[in-house]
Amino acid sequence: MPELPEVETTRRGIAPHVEGRRVAAVILRRPDLRWPIPREVGELLPGQRIDAVERRAKYLLLHTAAGSALMHLGMSGMLRVLPPDAPLGAHDHVDIALAAEASRPARVLRFTDPRRFGCLLWQPPGQVHALLAALGPEPLTEAFDGDLLWHRSRGRGAAVKLFLMDNTVVVGVGNIYASEALFAAGIDPRRAAGKVSRERYARLAAEVKRILAWAIERGGTTLRDFLNPDGAPGYFFRELNVYGRAGEPCRVCGTAIRQVTLGQRSTFWCPHCQR
Repeated sequence: MPELPEVETTRRGIAPHVEGRRVAAVILRRPDLRWPIPREVGELLPGQRIDAVERRAKYLLLHTAAGSALMHLGMSGMLRVLPPDAPLGAHDHVDIALAAEASRPARVLRFTDPRRFGCLLWQPPGQVHALLAALGPEPLTEAFDGDLLWHRSRGRGAAVKLFLMDNTVVVGVGNIYASEALFAAGIDPRRAAGKVSRERYARLAAEVKRILAWAIERGGTTLRDFLNPDGAPGYFFRELNVYGRAGEPCRVCGTAIRQVTLGQRSTFWCPHCQR
């Protein structure tokens, strides 16, 4: 599943091509993805100008005066900006057609989703969609730091990795980046969240910020399905220290990386470097 760096990479990739453009038409080749596509997408979005493309957690919002198209890439979704006559694939479910302008030719923003775990929903102006209402702070903002993690973890017996992946605590720290940040901070992912000290949470928050920022710079992590909007894969996967490396030697100490399942997700750590 695309994580925050992949979604941010997508946002940065499409924003220069769609911001300020008028939507000429919306072509829905099926009525639903993960959920039914609301009628407002087809009725209200055409004719509107896209004022901005925003990322909130792993969601993308195309903001217009009439409301916002809310999109999630799901397990295998992809957004690309293409010529209107670009060949269609079997899983190209939505086209948002962008009108030609004096300096820019017509284009389509194409939503491709083979597994259909993504979504295309609608957020009315001045409202916050229910999917976004309870989300925690963005990890790359000043609202997220070690003190926040420490305060919210008090009394929690859940594993610190699951706590870090809780979107009501902080958004967008998915499985890959939680494993990598915990390794960088030297924290055993199985440790109870309420047993981690304030000092160690300060380091963990700093590592979350550093690793996410670096992953965005490197174009995200391609493991199965994700491709950048230009079709090129991300390259951060070449720099993973623990994720997907069970049985291989730790890059720091040489100890074999271990794997366990936490919350139905594969978790990787070094038993020597992480305590």
